Amino acid sequence: MTTTQLPGARPAPPARRRGRNGRPVLVGLVLLGLVGSVAAGWAWLRGSVGSIPVREYCTALVGDGMGDLDPEQAGNAAVIASIAVRRGLPARAATIGIATAMQESKLRNIDYGDRDSLGLFQQRPSQGWGTPEQVQDPVYASNAFYDVLVKVEGYQSLPITDAAQKVQRSAYPSAYEQHEPEARALASALSGYSPGAFECVLRPADVAAQEPGANGLTARATALVKAAKTETGRTGKADPEVAATAPEAGTAVRFTLAGREGTRTAWSLAHWAVARADALAVTAVEVDGKQWRRDRPDAGWAALTDGPPAGTVVVHVA
Repeated sequence: MTTTQLPGARPAPPARRRGRNGRPVLVGLVLLGLVGSVAAGWAWLRGSVGSIPVREYCTALVGDGMGDLDPEQAGNAAVIASIAVRRGLPARAATIGIATAMQESKLRNIDYGDRDSLGLFQQRPSQGWGTPEQVQDPVYASNAFYDVLVKVEGYQSLPITDAAQKVQRSAYPSAYEQHEPEARALASALSGYSPGAFECVLRPADVAAQEPGANGLTARATALVKAAKTETGRTGKADPEVAATAPEAGTAVRFTLAGREGTRTAWSLAHWAVARADALAVTAVEVDGKQWRRDRPDAGWAALTDGPPAGTVVVHVA
């Protein structure tokens, strides 16, 4: 039957296409969009889809506390914690140090600040903290901070605000406290008290292969050894198990730690290597029967069937 349209009447709207159940296809498209948005949001929070990184970040999950940093911030937090471990200071000292740097510089080694304040802790050369170059060296700056902190009587039992303020003399002394939960989680993991609690999701290290030098290590592996010595006080050398294995020759560094707290200090060093992985092109870390791999961000610290012996850390670079 033919339908006749009356003169002056508006054209009838086109029929809406429907699915088999009669619901508009538009509803399905909206739902698919919502599902896609939720999935994308979850991938962003998780940092990866399977072994594919979505965003780069590092995290420490300890109890109810969680530290979530970008690679630059994580590397600086690792230096602050490692200097505390090297000096034999308690994790509380590292918590105070990390919380202070969070407030002062957002854990970034900045070259500006109020008046002549510089670096992680915004230390002022004019106030005797050191030269501009020194206070912008994370190792020097961390040691300078702890030099003053350890002279504060009872700093381990003081609230973070009070302990940090006695060192910094800030105009905003109450601001340090807000960073305590995150700083405490980071300090516990990076000091080795919470094994396997620190991880990073990073993109692949896009660098060319290198040949080993006279020390049996590539230039990147040698740079790792130098950084470890400077920042953690630990000495590493070419791992004999992979020293002559192509194409991995010279890319693995073995650290052997002794002492009663070998396991804890080993985990501290292992977490340091993960935190510094972005800057040092670290691809894998093995410790205490576990392994972190840069190309498997979804795996975390996975069990190893044949890992290095207790008290030993093996770090691989690209």
